[in-house]
Amino acid sequence: MKQLKLTGFIFLLCFLTESLTLPTQSQDVDNFNSTQKFIEENVEYITIIAFAQYVQEATFEEMEKLVKDMVEYKDRCIADKTLPECSKLPNNVLQEKICAMEGLPQKHNFSHCCSKVGDERRLCFFYNKKADVGFLPPFPTLDPEEKCQSYESNRESLLNHFLYEVARRNPFVFAPTLLIVAAHFEEVAKSCCEEQNKVNCFQTRAIPVIQYLKAFSSYQKHVCGALLKFGTKVVHFIYIAVLSQKFPKIEFKELISLIEDISSNYDGCCEGDVVQCIRDTSKVMNHICSKQDSISSKIKECCEKKIPERGQCIINSNKDDRPKDLSLREAKFTDSENVCQERDADPDTFFAKFTFEYSRRHPDLSIPGLLRIVQIYKDLLRNCCNTENPPGCYRYAEDKFNETTEKSLKMIQQECKHFQNLGKDGLTYQYLIRLTKIAPQLSSEELVSLGEKMVTAFTTCCTLSEEFACVDNLADLVLGELCGVNENRTINPAVDHCCKTNFAFRRPCFESLKADKTYVPPPFSQDLFTFHADMCQSQNEALQRKTDRFLVNVVKLKHELTDEELQSLFTNFTNAVEKCCKAESPEVCFNEESPKIAN
Repeated sequence: MKQLKLTGFIFLLCFLTESLTLPTQSQDVDNFNSTQKFIEENVEYITIIAFAQYVQEATFEEMEKLVKDMVEYKDRCIADKTLPECSKLPNNVLQEKICAMEGLPQKHNFSHCCSKVGDERRLCFFYNKKADVGFLPPFPTLDPEEKCQSYESNRESLLNHFLYEVARRNPFVFAPTLLIVAAHFEEVAKSCCEEQNKVNCFQTRAIPVIQYLKAFSSYQKHVCGALLKFGTKVVHFIYIAVLSQKFPKIEFKELISLIEDISSNYDGCCEGDVVQCIRDTSKVMNHICSKQDSISSKIKECCEKKIPERGQCIINSNKDDRPKDLSLREAKFTDSENVCQERDADPDTFFAKFTFEYSRRHPDLSIPGLLRIVQIYKDLLRNCCNTENPPGCYRYAEDKFNETTEKSLKMIQQECKHFQNLGKDGLTYQYLIRLTKIAPQLSSEELVSLGEKMVTAFTTCCTLSEEFACVDNLADLVLGELCGVNENRTINPAVDHCCKTNFAFRRPCFESLKADKTYVPPPFSQDLFTFHADMCQSQNEALQRKTDRFLVNVVKLKHELTDEELQSLFTNFTNAVEKCCKAESPEVCFNEESPKIAN
C-alpha cells in the first residue's frame, strides 16, 4: 500500500468542519487532479475506513476481501473509464460491493439496507452506525517490542489493522481525520522503534495523537448532530460565528460565499461518504489559500507549504487581528430607524450580517454564546417590530446581550470555582451522578466517557485567561455527544427536549434538568456489590474507570437515593477497596466487606 500522503486533508480549524464543496472552476482543475491522485493511491485505506464505519462488527478478514475487490475496481476504471460501472459514485459502488459479499448482510444484520436503493440505502447505512461501541472487544494492544517487530516486518498489515480498529470504534469521525491519525501513528512507530526505551516513547508520543482524535471526534459529532436535528440553517450560523471570529477582516460577501459552499454539500462527511469528504475538504483548503489576502494575514506561510502540511498549519494559526477601524459595536442593528424593514426584506441575510458583525467584534465569546445572542436578538425584534415604537424598544438590545453573556459568565465562574474546591476526582464524582440521574438510559460506558469529557473541559479551561469561551465551547461539545448524531436517537422526554428544541440554549436547558422520573431501575443484583482481588491489580486509569463504572451502576440501581446517601455508599466502597488491597488475603477481605457496601 502506498505511504499515506494525507496531512493536507485536515480541516480548516478545530471549529471548521470538513465537508465543503466549491464550484468547479478552471483554477480548481490542478487541485482536483491532485486530490484524485491521492484517492487512487490510498484506495485501500479509504476502503478500510468506509467499511469499518459502516459495518463495525465485520472482521479484519472480511474487510481485506472488500479492499481487494475495490482495488481491482479502481484498476479496471483507470484502464478504461468508459466502463458502465465506472460512472457510478464511489460510495454507491462501495455499498453495492458490501451488499454483494456472500452472507455478510445477514451475518451482521444490515440486509434491510441492501434491499433499498439510492438515497434510502445511503441513509440506512448511516443510521446503522452505532456510537456506543461497547459490543466491540477491547482495543487490541501490542507490547512495544512486538509492535516494532510487526512494523519492520509488515508495515502495511500493522497500519491496516490500526486504521480498521480505530475506524470501527469511531464511526462518525470524518475520513480525513482518521487518515491523519494513521499518519501520526506511523510517525510515532517509526520514531519510537529507534528508541531504547520504547514503552516510555510510545506512551508519551501517543498522547497528542489520542487527544487530536478525541477533539475532532467530539466536534464532528456535535456539528453533524446539529445538521441532522436542526437543518442546514443552524450549521450555517455556526460557521458564520466561527469564521467571523477566526477571520475578522473577511468581507461579508466573501464569507457568505464560503458559508454557502459549506452548507450546500455538508451531507457527505456527516453521512460517511469517504471519497466525497476528502474531495470537498481538499477543495476548501485550495479556496481559502486562493483568497488569503482578503481572508487572513495569519495564513500566508501556511499556504506556501505543500498540501501535506498546509491544512495542519492553518488550523494552528492564530485568529487574525481585529481591524483597527472596527468599532466595538455595530450601531446599525440597535440605533437605526429601519431595522424592522431591513429584517423583513431578507431575514436570513439580515441575521447573517448581525452574526458576522457581532462575532468578529467579540473574539472572546464562545460559539454557543454567540448563537444565544443571535437568538435573543431574533426574539427581541419579533416583539419590538410589533409595537408602536420599534426603535424605542430595540435600542436597549445591547443591554439584553450583555445580560445574557453575564449570566453565562457567572455560571462558568461558579463551575470553575467548584472545580477548584472539589478537585478533579470530586468534580468527576458529581458529574457522573448528575449525568446518570438525568440520562440513566445511556450505557455505563457512555456515561463514564461523558463525565470524563465534561470534567476535562474544566481541567483544561479553568486556569486559562479565556476560560469563559473555552469551558462553554467544550461543555457544549459534550452535550452534543450526549444528544448524538442521529436525529432519531431518543433517551428520555426531558433530555430529548433539550437536545432537539433549541440548539443555542441547549446547555442552559440541561442545567435545569432534574433526575428522570420516568426511569425504571433494573432489579437489584448483589453482583454489583461483589468485588474480587483483581480490583487491586488495576492501576491509575484502569482503577479509576472501574470506580466510575461502579458509581454509575449504583446510581442507576438506586436512582431514588439522595446525593448524600450516594456519597455514603460510595465512601463505603472506596474504604473497602483501600482496606482489602492492603490485606494479606484481598479475596477473603472482599468476601467479607462486599455485602456491607450497599447497607
